[in-house]
Amino acid sequence: MLVLLPPSEGKASSGRGAPLKPESLSLPELTAAREAVLEELVELCAADEDKAREVLGLSEGLRGEVAKNAGLRTAGARPAGEIYTGVLYDALDLASLDTAARRRAGRSLLVFSGLWGAVRVTDRIPSYRCSMGVKLPGLGALGGHWRAPMAEALPAVAGGGLVLDLRSAAYAAAWKPKGEVAERTATVRVLHAPTRKVVSHFNKATKGRIVRSLLTSGAVPKGPAELVEALRDLGYEVEARAPVKAGQAWALDVLVTEVH
Repeated sequence: MLVLLPPSEGKASSGRGAPLKPESLSLPELTAAREAVLEELVELCAADEDKAREVLGLSEGLRGEVAKNAGLRTAGARPAGEIYTGVLYDALDLASLDTAARRRAGRSLLVFSGLWGAVRVTDRIPSYRCSMGVKLPGLGALGGHWRAPMAEALPAVAGGGLVLDLRSAAYAAAWKPKGEVAERTATVRVLHAPTRKVVSHFNKATKGRIVRSLLTSGAVPKGPAELVEALRDLGYEVEARAPVKAGQAWALDVLVTEVH
């Protein structure tokens, strides 16, 4: 099973670990594309703080994020699972998983990123600020920048098993499963059952809980249909729509009654 996650806007501090080694990150096929984004981002943030804030869409209160980006090559690195914070990652709570579940997380979870493309939660990265929606002056829109290298690298990473896609729209634009991989992919919405509306905060928290439930249960669904059954066994109310034609993903709605 491969689980595709969005990153979080908020991130923990880099800490005092050894600096980033881009060549040590998973998915080495993305190294050249990562270096291109890293080089331009560092140069932009080191040269012109105001321009960098404009490009990155940062408010005055987030001015410190520009300096953080300027120092990315020398900043300490920590496992990505410790860097990403926010609602989804709080609910997932990787740090409290037992050894077996943590090992499954290292194998299964892939976090998409405007800067790194995609990383495993065990990959060591520094804290940064660069969303997939950014358009760098030299490279252009990052969603487009990542599309070709992702299309080359991700099918092999997906292998022959289930792909559980929990990404937001901006990050889904960087790689869209196609063909046979798409048919083994399930996307998930979380709906407030009484209103049938998506509630952003609760949507993220529930997705974090879903991933945690799968990791702690040891469930290994082989495809979308098996995923639906596994989630129902874990106590989730799920409505599933199978694809109507070849090359499409399954669409799952998880219904919740309490918004908290």
